[in-house]
Amino acid sequence: MQEKETTKTANFQHIKRFSGPGRLIAIDPGTKKIGVAVTDETRTVARPLPRIERSSWKKTLLKIKNLIAGFDAVAIIIGLPLATDDSETEMSAEARDIARKLTLSLDIPVYLHDERVTSYEAKGRLWSQGVSKEESEKLVDSEAAAIILEDFLAHHSPPK
Repeated sequence: MQEKETTKTANFQHIKRFSGPGRLIAIDPGTKKIGVAVTDETRTVARPLPRIERSSWKKTLLKIKNLIAGFDAVAIIIGLPLATDDSETEMSAEARDIARKLTLSLDIPVYLHDERVTSYEAKGRLWSQGVSKEESEKLVDSEAAAIILEDFLAHHSPPK
Protein backbone atom coordinates (compact mmCIF):
# COMPACT_ATOMS: atom_id res chain seq x y z
CA MET A 1 0.00 0.00 0.00
CA GLN A 2 1.16 3.51 -0.71
CA GLU A 3 1.64 5.98 2.14
CA LYS A 4 -0.03 9.32 1.57
CA GLU A 5 1.52 12.35 3.17
CA THR A 6 0.81 16.02 3.57
CA THR A 7 3.21 18.68 4.73
CA LYS A 8 3.00 22.42 5.04
CA THR A 9 4.27 22.72 1.47
CA ALA A 10 1.64 20.48 -0.14
CA ASN A 11 0.39 21.81 -3.49
CA PHE A 12 -3.15 20.48 -3.57
CA GLN A 13 -6.20 22.44 -2.51
CA HIS A 14 -8.50 19.58 -1.60
CA ILE A 15 -8.59 15.84 -1.31
CA LYS A 16 -11.01 14.37 -3.83
CA ARG A 17 -11.65 11.26 -1.73
CA PHE A 18 -13.15 13.51 0.93
CA SER A 19 -15.78 15.12 -1.29
CA GLY A 20 -18.56 13.15 0.42
CA PRO A 21 -19.40 13.01 4.09
CA GLY A 22 -17.41 11.10 6.62
CA ARG A 23 -15.50 11.63 9.79
CA LEU A 24 -11.77 12.08 10.07
CA ILE A 25 -9.76 10.98 13.08
CA ALA A 26 -6.51 12.63 14.12
CA ILE A 27 -3.90 11.23 16.43
CA ASP A 28 -1.11 13.08 18.18
CA PRO A 29 1.39 10.36 19.05
CA GLY A 30 3.52 10.64 22.15
CA THR A 31 5.86 8.22 23.84
CA LYS A 32 3.35 7.14 26.51
CA LYS A 33 -0.01 8.36 25.26
CA ILE A 34 -1.76 9.24 22.03
CA GLY A 35 -4.09 12.20 21.74
CA VAL A 36 -7.21 11.53 19.66
CA ALA A 37 -9.80 13.77 18.03
CA VAL A 38 -12.64 13.31 15.55
CA THR A 39 -14.61 15.53 13.21
CA ASP A 40 -18.35 15.53 12.77
CA GLU A 41 -19.61 13.89 9.59
CA THR A 42 -19.55 17.16 7.64
CA ARG A 43 -16.02 17.90 8.86
CA THR A 44 -17.08 21.24 10.32
CA VAL A 45 -16.09 20.67 13.94
CA ALA A 46 -13.22 18.75 15.51
CA ARG A 47 -13.54 17.53 19.08
CA PRO A 48 -11.09 15.81 21.37
CA LEU A 49 -11.70 12.24 22.53
CA PRO A 50 -10.19 10.41 25.50
CA ARG A 51 -6.51 9.76 24.93
CA ILE A 52 -5.11 6.31 24.29
CA GLU A 53 -2.46 4.95 26.63
CA ARG A 54 0.29 3.39 24.54
CA SER A 55 1.09 -0.24 25.09
CA SER A 56 2.05 -2.93 22.63
CA TRP A 57 1.55 -2.09 18.97
CA LYS A 58 -1.11 -4.80 18.71
CA LYS A 59 -3.19 -3.28 21.54
CA THR A 60 -2.69 0.26 20.28
CA LEU A 61 -3.72 -0.76 16.76
CA LEU A 62 -6.86 -2.46 18.11
CA LYS A 63 -7.84 0.72 19.98
CA ILE A 64 -7.34 2.81 16.83
CA LYS A 65 -9.31 0.31 14.71
CA ASN A 66 -12.14 0.42 17.26
CA LEU A 67 -12.22 4.22 17.05
CA ILE A 68 -12.29 4.11 13.26
CA ALA A 69 -15.12 1.56 13.29
CA GLY A 70 -17.04 3.36 16.04
CA PHE A 71 -16.99 6.68 14.21
CA ASP A 72 -17.08 5.20 10.70
CA ALA A 73 -14.02 7.30 9.86
CA VAL A 74 -12.92 7.71 6.24
CA ALA A 75 -9.30 8.71 6.94
CA ILE A 76 -6.79 9.14 9.73
CA ILE A 77 -4.49 12.13 10.17
CA ILE A 78 -1.27 11.74 12.14
CA GLY A 79 0.52 14.72 13.63
CA LEU A 80 4.08 15.01 12.32
CA PRO A 81 6.22 16.89 14.85
CA LEU A 82 8.93 18.64 12.85
CA ALA A 83 11.54 20.91 14.40
CA THR A 84 11.16 24.66 13.90
CA ASP A 85 13.80 24.53 11.16
CA ASP A 86 11.76 21.86 9.26
CA SER A 87 14.20 19.10 10.25
CA GLU A 88 13.13 15.68 11.46
CA THR A 89 13.15 14.78 15.15
CA GLU A 90 13.03 11.46 16.99
CA MET A 91 9.27 11.92 17.32
CA SER A 92 9.02 12.66 13.58
CA ALA A 93 10.53 9.25 12.92
CA GLU A 94 8.09 7.71 15.42
CA ALA A 95 5.11 9.40 13.73
CA ARG A 96 6.29 8.22 10.32
CA ASP A 97 6.67 4.68 11.68
CA ILE A 98 3.13 4.76 13.10
CA ALA A 99 1.83 6.09 9.75
CA ARG A 100 3.62 3.29 7.90
CA LYS A 101 2.20 0.63 10.22
CA LEU A 102 -1.32 2.07 10.01
CA THR A 103 -1.11 2.25 6.22
CA LEU A 104 -0.31 -1.46 6.18
CA SER A 105 -3.06 -2.30 8.70
CA LEU A 106 -6.01 -0.12 7.66
CA ASP A 107 -8.28 0.14 4.64
CA ILE A 108 -8.57 3.93 4.87
CA PRO A 109 -6.06 6.60 3.83
CA VAL A 110 -3.43 7.68 6.35
CA TYR A 111 -2.01 11.21 6.19
CA LEU A 112 0.79 12.95 8.03
CA HIS A 113 0.28 16.61 8.88
CA ASP A 114 2.76 19.13 10.28
CA GLU A 115 1.87 19.73 13.91
CA ARG A 116 4.53 22.00 15.32
CA VAL A 117 3.57 23.74 18.57
CA THR A 118 0.10 22.18 18.80
CA SER A 119 0.78 21.08 22.37
CA TYR A 120 1.55 24.68 23.37
CA GLU A 121 -1.59 25.91 21.62
CA ALA A 122 -3.62 23.15 23.28
CA LYS A 123 -2.34 24.11 26.75
CA GLY A 124 -3.21 27.74 26.03
CA ARG A 125 -6.73 26.81 24.94
CA LEU A 126 -7.32 24.69 28.01
CA TRP A 127 -5.97 27.33 30.40
CA SER A 128 -8.11 30.02 28.73
CA GLN A 129 -11.12 27.79 29.38
CA GLY A 130 -10.22 27.73 33.07
CA VAL A 131 -9.09 24.10 33.10
CA SER A 132 -6.73 23.43 36.00
CA LYS A 133 -3.12 22.53 35.35
CA GLU A 134 -3.69 18.99 36.67
CA GLU A 135 -6.76 18.43 34.50
CA SER A 136 -5.12 19.98 31.44
CA GLU A 137 -2.33 17.37 31.68
CA LYS A 138 -5.00 14.71 31.03
CA LEU A 139 -6.61 16.63 28.16
CA VAL A 140 -3.74 18.32 26.33
CA ASP A 141 -2.85 15.42 23.99
CA SER A 142 -6.36 15.11 22.58
CA GLU A 143 -6.81 18.88 22.44
CA ALA A 144 -3.62 18.94 20.33
CA ALA A 145 -5.13 16.24 18.08
CA ALA A 146 -8.20 18.46 17.60
CA ILE A 147 -5.91 21.34 16.57
CA ILE A 148 -4.17 19.03 14.08
CA LEU A 149 -7.57 18.16 12.58
CA GLU A 150 -8.67 21.79 12.41
CA ASP A 151 -5.44 22.76 10.67
CA PHE A 152 -5.67 19.81 8.26
CA LEU A 153 -9.24 20.77 7.36
CA ALA A 154 -8.29 24.42 6.87
CA HIS A 155 -5.58 23.39 4.41
CA HIS A 156 -7.32 20.53 2.59
CA SER A 157 -11.06 21.09 2.51
CA PRO A 158 -12.76 21.77 -0.82
CA PRO A 159 -13.61 25.45 -1.33
CA LYS A 160 -17.14 26.34 -0.27
